[in-house]
Amino acid sequence: MSVKPQTVLLTIMGKEYKIACESQEQENLIRSASELDAQMCKMRDSGKVGNAERIAVMAALNLSHELQSLKKQSPVLSQGWKECLSNMVDKIENVLDKH
Repeated sequence: MSVKPQTVLLTIMGKEYKIACESQEQENLIRSASELDAQMCKMRDSGKVGNAERIAVMAALNLSHELQSLKKQSPVLSQGWKECLSNMVDKIENVLDKH
């Protein structure tokens, strides 16, 4: 029996995004969106980064850098992180393509 993905409504920098994901991924997705929102709002509020696209790229770079640092600390988890990061990139690209 296949599990139908459920839609989760996320708000990032005041914009709502509907993202389909498996029910067991919802909590992590919501936490990730919250962290991304906080980071992007902080960048926007600093006035150092201009438009939303640039803010998104800078936030993605920051998160990717954090992930690379964690990978160096724990190579055993590297494959799991690669899959997670790949999934996040796919979801981000999907949302950006729609807007």
